[in-house]
Amino acid sequence: MAAATFRGDDPPHPPEGELPVRLAGRIIVLDPGSRVLMFRYDDPPPFGVHWSTPGGGLDPGEDYHAGAVRELREETGWTDVLVGAGEVLRQDRTLLRGTQVMRQHERFFLARVDVPERPVGDVNGMHASDGIAATRWWTPAELESTTETILPPNLAAVLRDLIS
Repeated sequence: MAAATFRGDDPPHPPEGELPVRLAGRIIVLDPGSRVLMFRYDDPPPFGVHWSTPGGGLDPGEDYHAGAVRELREETGWTDVLVGAGEVLRQDRTLLRGTQVMRQHERFFLARVDVPERPVGDVNGMHASDGIAATRWWTPAELESTTETILPPNLAAVLRDLIS
């Protein structure tokens, strides 16, 4: 079954031995300097510390784009950012949600902000409850040269395609 056919509250029921599936919408947010907004998560092993774009799981009845827009609003406090309707990337990955390991089908959308390294709003409480430990704007060169874990792993190449 193709990941793109799953919708909001109708996730697939995996056969015995397969991981449960979560659907997620994510946003690649670029500022005028072509930096991308990333959040740091300090997860326990085996997944550990990593940086990821804003986004998260879909609510029942949401499509990927609507979920990504909602997550951007919740995680940044921004209500004025236009998110493109077309997907710019798809990826599947394994993640730890609470104590449960699962597969996450992710769809990424592009948004741009007019303010260089725009600060997020008053979302500290939300970040604490969601496990977001830090916020940072990264250049493609920084993403390529870092030893830190970046998700998706090919984000620097994706950015280069988006800004060329």
